[in-house]
Parts: sequence; C-alpha cells; structure tokens
Amino acid sequence: MNIAFVGSPQISAKILEELHKDGFNIPLVISQPDRRKKRGQSVDLSEVSTMARNLGLNTLKPLDLNDSAFRKKVEAIDIDFLVVSAYGKILPGWMLNVAHKMCINIHYSLLPKYRGASPIQTSLINGDSETGISFIKMNEKMDEGDLIKTLVLDIKKTDDKISLENRLSTLAANNIAGVLNSVNINSFNLNKQNHKDASYCIKVNKSDGRIDFGDSSNNIINKFRAYKGWPDSYFLYKDTVIKIHEMHELKDAESGISGEIINFDSNGIVVKTSDTAIVITHLQFPNKKIISAQDANNSYSDFFLKS
Repeated sequence: MNIAFVGSPQISAKILEELHKDGFNIPLVISQPDRRKKRGQSVDLSEVSTMARNLGLNTLKPLDLNDSAFRKKVEAIDIDFLVVSAYGKILPGWMLNVAHKMCINIHYSLLPKYRGASPIQTSLINGDSETGISFIKMNEKMDEGDLIKTLVLDIKKTDDKISLENRLSTLAANNIAGVLNSVNINSFNLNKQNHKDASYCIKVNKSDGRIDFGDSSNNIINKFRAYKGWPDSYFLYKDTVIKIHEMHELKDAESGISGEIINFDSNGIVVKTSDTAIVITHLQFPNKKIISAQDANNSYSDFFLKS
C-alpha cells in the first residue's frame, strides 16, 4: 500500500512517524516550503519536513501546487492513498485524482462543526467540553467530504492548545492505519455531513493573541488556552507588549476598572476584568526571558505601579 502524505505542523509529523512505524510504504511527502529565518542564512523546516528527512523519505515542498514540474513529479508516483493532515493550503482538484483508492483528510473537529483552519483553537475559545477527529473522503470543497470515521475526545479543563493538539495527534496516529486498512479492503461506510449544522473557523493571526481585560475572566482564560504556543497571549501596558505565560482567575477580587492593576506582589499581577480578575504569575518582556511574578516584583514594580 503506497501512501503519499501531505502535512506541515507537529500534529501531522506524529502521524507520519506512525505510518512509517506501521510499515506503510511512503514514496512521497508533501509539506510547506522552508522558511528563511530573519537573521542569518539558516532556514526553518516544517515539522513534517524534519520528520520526513529523519525517516529518509522523499519530500517535495512546492511554492505553487499547480506548478507543472511539481505536478509531473507527483503524477509519476504510484499512489494508493493520499493522506492529508493540516497541510495549510487547499489542494487543487488534480491532486484529488492522483490516488488509486482515496484521498483522506484528517480534520481535528467533529465535522461539520468547525470547518476551516483553526478547529483546535476554536474549541478551546468556545469552552467546549469535547472535540474529536474526523477522517473524511476529500472533495474540492473545504472539509465537506463524506465521513469515514469520527472519534470523540474530551477536553480537560487543564488543556491548552499544545496539550490538546498532542492528545488529538496521538488519537489520529493510533487510528490512521485502521482507517486505511478498512478502506483498502472496502470494509467501511461513508456518512454524509449535515451541511445545515456546519460552523466555520478562520486562520489565527498574531494579533489575535492580544488580551482585552474588558472581557470576562472565563473568556480571557479560554483565549489564553487556545493561543498557547502561538501566537501566545499578550497585553499592552505603557506601550510595551508583555507576553503572558501563566495565569489564573481570582474570583474574590477587589473592585476596580477593567484593565486596572489592582494588586501586584510576589504572587502575581492582579488585573481587573469585566467580572472578576486575572492573576498573571509568569510573564515576558520583549527580548527578555520568561520571569515569575516574584522576579517581576523585584525588577519591574515601578514600571507597573507608578503612573
């Protein structure tokens, strides 16, 4: 069984590794192009590209999926299944016809809920108690293909984007072989999505990480969980961007105006929200290391407390 794998981030790299461990022949991996770092001449590879290199797999990283030379290379390879996981671009129609058996997309929500680019973040922002994985037969419309299999996963209150992504990746990696084998022997059923129930999520931008303390504490914490890792959460204070690395809610807070620092000691920076307060316990100034509230209290108390 020949598998062409299409993906980019860490959540996909784990699946590629598992397919390789399970003995599938992987003649082709497709990932996002390498990105040159701002400083120096080194480049950043996607996590899938790095995994493919470590496994010795043939990898293509096209700038344009409709490039004729790229298409010729792909169509020259004997492919039974095209497996897609968080590649980052919509595949053109011709790519959906290269597999003899099926093109399968692994989507990280319970479709038709959260079609689009950020289902994991959106489930956390909305405070959902569960999410899951949908294995779908791809068509030319975004995340609208028929369902091959769905798997439900609970969302823990302690989950953030990084931990939930890891759990979903493990779930997908543990089940992709079974999905491929069932389709290969035609032992599966396709279920159409109820398009009337569809909801959508959009690509996350760096600016989305900015915290508005005029919001409720619950919404702020959900946003913090959703953007852990990237773009991370931050607030603007005295024209300085300060990243938040750890926070929690303080329900019995003093009265004050939303956004006001109502207390600051070694236990944390207490900021009033629309309903309660947020305690920031670990933070980071631009081009500085992450520090605890205790360190911040020693070094930055004047910055936060003096007008």
